[in-house]
Amino acid sequence: MNLVLFTTRLGVVYKKSSLLHLTTYLNVKITMSRLHYDTIIIGAGAAGLICAIEAGKRNRAVLLLDKADKIAKKILISGGGRCNFTNLSIEPEAYLSQNPHFCKSALARYTQWDFMALLEKQGLSWTEKTLGQLFCDQKSKAVVEALQLECNQAKVDIKTNCCLEKIQQPTPSNPLFTIRSTLGIFQSNTVVIATGGASIPRMGSTDFGLHIAKQFGLKNIPFRPALVPLTFTQKELNQFFKPLAGTAVDVTIHCRGTYFKEAILFTHRGLSGPATLQISSYWQHGDAIEIDLFPNSNVKYWLEQQQNQHPKAELKNRLSQHLPKKLAHKLCETVLNNKRLHHYSPSEKEQLLQQLSHWQLFPNGTEGMRTAEVCTGGVDTDELSSKTFESKRIKGLYFIGETVDVTGHLGGYNFQWAWSSGWCAGQFV
Repeated sequence: MNLVLFTTRLGVVYKKSSLLHLTTYLNVKITMSRLHYDTIIIGAGAAGLICAIEAGKRNRAVLLLDKADKIAKKILISGGGRCNFTNLSIEPEAYLSQNPHFCKSALARYTQWDFMALLEKQGLSWTEKTLGQLFCDQKSKAVVEALQLECNQAKVDIKTNCCLEKIQQPTPSNPLFTIRSTLGIFQSNTVVIATGGASIPRMGSTDFGLHIAKQFGLKNIPFRPALVPLTFTQKELNQFFKPLAGTAVDVTIHCRGTYFKEAILFTHRGLSGPATLQISSYWQHGDAIEIDLFPNSNVKYWLEQQQNQHPKAELKNRLSQHLPKKLAHKLCETVLNNKRLHHYSPSEKEQLLQQLSHWQLFPNGTEGMRTAEVCTGGVDTDELSSKTFESKRIKGLYFIGETVDVTGHLGGYNFQWAWSSGWCAGQFV
């Protein structure tokens, strides 16, 4: 309707400046009315996407916001572009949290088999790799396209390149959440925070979710790099690690009562490889890591056999039959007492056995958020319902995925947590 005609019918005459203010007011009211949703989900990653899909299936009006120029950037780079989307052996024991029981309900209600069924519905297939890890045969892009299609079918409204400026909680005069952003003002009955952790900042990751939690008075545990390479002093790097860069070996690695049996990789910055990444989630400054270089055999029997069969051989030469040659020789130069096998006294033999099966190293840190695959920490689970993921203090406010203090092992576990927690919240928002 023409504004002048509208105001004339009201029997009111306005000055030009007043008409401008009225026009602005009416436009804002119309815009806010048009941009009212049942739920707004902030973060179009794995958790946010599955939550949006499930809420949309319930005929909820869903808005999914992301500050990036496209959705699911971390999914696209996952698994080297192949997307290790879940694991065949999802168990609560594979997750770290201050409350180890919190994850059980979600993982039981939306399982790896459920997400596999979603991909199968979209015509995708997968291959099992080491230790139950499932990779999409059609690569990461196909997984994102499948999720995008599910969103479209559920009539989810997706907006990218959207930076948030403020989230206001409901008040007696306005029972809706109000979100102010670079794309305008949006309102909703519920808000879901699915912004993930702060790892890989080059992808735009931040601790935004924790800031929102603090804003609303919720307790949280600061994010810390996890699934990340370990670093050492410059002296140790020059003496030991740099000469071995690129060398990998299967070991059992221990720290804080936890162990993993996989490969470690020596690099010019320290230690990487799947076993190192796994143990890094448990390691804390000052801790030693303990490495068993004979994870699949009895080191005592091996040494006795070598002494009987090759008594005049040097340790470094016989050890090279079991370990990569460069590693065996470097160990004998810097850690082990290298000599002919028949020259070891009983006490030296015991010391050698200890060093081979309980080799201790003291990292001085990690490579940090720059290369961490995920973070430990997040919104304290005591603040949330394990059934709905809604805040116990702020009705209508939800937190899901890596933003919550639940962190999985390497190998598809963190994606499954995203799918499970997002699905659960999607049943209630």
